[in-house]
Amino acid sequence: MTARAEIENVLGLAAWGYDENDVDLIAEQFAETATMTMQIGRDGDTIGPFEGREAIRKLHADSLAGQTDQRRHNISNLVVHKETAEAASTTSNLTLLSVENGALRVLSSGWYSDELVKRDGRWQISRRHIYLDLPY
Repeated sequence: MTARAEIENVLGLAAWGYDENDVDLIAEQFAETATMTMQIGRDGDTIGPFEGREAIRKLHADSLAGQTDQRRHNISNLVVHKETAEAASTTSNLTLLSVENGALRVLSSGWYSDELVKRDGRWQISRRHIYLDLPY
C-alpha cells in the first residue's frame, strides 16, 4: 500500500470511529502526544488545544455522549502537501451529515489540516486542526 493510501485509511478510520461511536478506534489514529484544535467560523475562537491521545479520546467520547442522531463524516479532496518517509501534512474537506427521525441534513462543512507521523511502521495523526463553517 502506498503512503497516500495508508494516510487516507488513517483519516477514514478516525471518521468511521466517530460515526460508529467507537472512541477507541478514533484514539488509535492519533499519536500518543497528538494535539487537536478546532475553530468554528472565520471569526471563531480556537477551541483547545486538546493535548495527548487520551484528551482527544475524551473529547470525542463527551461529544458522542450528547448526540441522538447518526453522524456521517465525509472526507474528500485530500491534498498531501508534503511527505517524507516519516512525516506528512495534509488538508481535506469535511461534509458532516446527520440522520435522525428519518431525515437527512447537512450539519456543517469545513476542513481538516493534519500532520501525520509514521512510527513503528504505522501512520498516526500528530496534529489536527478542524475548521467548521457552522457550529454543529
